Amino acid sequence: MTIMSGVDAARIFDPLRPRLMRVAYRMLGSVTEAEDIVQESFLRWLDADRQAVQEPAAFLHRIVTRLCLDHLKSARSRRETYIGPWLPEPMVMTTDDEVEDITLPLMLALERLSPLERAAFLLHDVFDIDFEDVAETIGRKPAACRQLASRARANLRGARQRYAMPRERGMQIASAFFAASRSGEMEALRALLATDAAVYTDGGGKAVAPRRPVVGLDKVMKLFAALQPIFAAKASRLLHYSLINGLPGFLTMEEGPNLQTTALEIEDGKIIAVYVTRNPDKLAHLRQYAAA
Repeated sequence: MTIMSGVDAARIFDPLRPRLMRVAYRMLGSVTEAEDIVQESFLRWLDADRQAVQEPAAFLHRIVTRLCLDHLKSARSRRETYIGPWLPEPMVMTTDDEVEDITLPLMLALERLSPLERAAFLLHDVFDIDFEDVAETIGRKPAACRQLASRARANLRGARQRYAMPRERGMQIASAFFAASRSGEMEALRALLATDAAVYTDGGGKAVAPRRPVVGLDKVMKLFAALQPIFAAKASRLLHYSLINGLPGFLTMEEGPNLQTTALEIEDGKIIAVYVTRNPDKLAHLRQYAAA
């Protein structure tokens, strides 16, 4: 019998790593935690009886999902004491060919689900894994997994993206928003925003940020008016326009200096939500943009 070496194990694992990372990130909403989970799954793959594994992809999906389910127990308790709005760590799309199947609003909606509902929905509806394999992964019967996924869909129905805006149009609105919000052109900014627009800023208690969402056009306008002296004293440095978790947005360097991402949820040509991530712990994986 041939013993599979560590090199052979890595040769099988490495092509699966991006997909495993996608599963872990969508389960946890954290890039750094997802990377830790995937690395732990590799260590368990090294320790496994790999000769007996007929389908490595399915085997590794099970390991990653179970590790994520265990991790979510502690993650949920931490989020209950999180300071201010919680946003998932921003994932920046680096090429025009990338397609984001889970947008930021949907990731936020996933937080309303139980861990098992979340796993059943993601594995079956997003990653196209049949319910028999989902059942083996999460330790439930296939019929129960169907019910879990069905409840998840019902809870997520309002958050599913109803249409896909052309990327070029989204970037145009993002560019216009950046220019108006930083230059103090209040009327231009007002014209971009929906009447029920909201701003969610994640500082995590480690960067200056509103502790609650700012909701309503007038309140949002007051927020940006209050920021104008800061922008005037220290101009934002635009680093990169991109899709951030499937939404048009941009990366900037703000006063401090602090890296920041801004993602825009757009409906009928108007910005209905602005998602700003300032917590430095959630931006460490994007530091290469600041160095460019």
